[in-house]
Amino acid sequence: MIGAIVSAVVIGAIVGALARLLVPGRQNMSIGLTLIVGIVAALLGTLIAQMFGWADTRGIDWIEHLLQLALAVVGVAIVARMATSGRRGGPGTGRTTV
Repeated sequence: MIGAIVSAVVIGAIVGALARLLVPGRQNMSIGLTLIVGIVAALLGTLIAQMFGWADTRGIDWIEHLLQLALAVVGVAIVARMATSGRRGGPGTGRTTV
């Protein structure tokens, strides 16, 4: 159980960092938020890979890791877009939304 949690955090950190490198533009996300997005993507990717029988193969589970990375890229893009859309303006900011 502890090993699974530690591996999820480590893989989540790696996957989240790689996703931030792959998403174009600047993302206004903290390291903690990147880690959370990476952990969620790693867990979802593992779950989906196990459902389709792509996990627990001999050697490195490349399909599972690529799926985790793809989910992390989508997650980072969504969170980054939400962060920038919240900064564009709104009531009381003196700025108009586009």
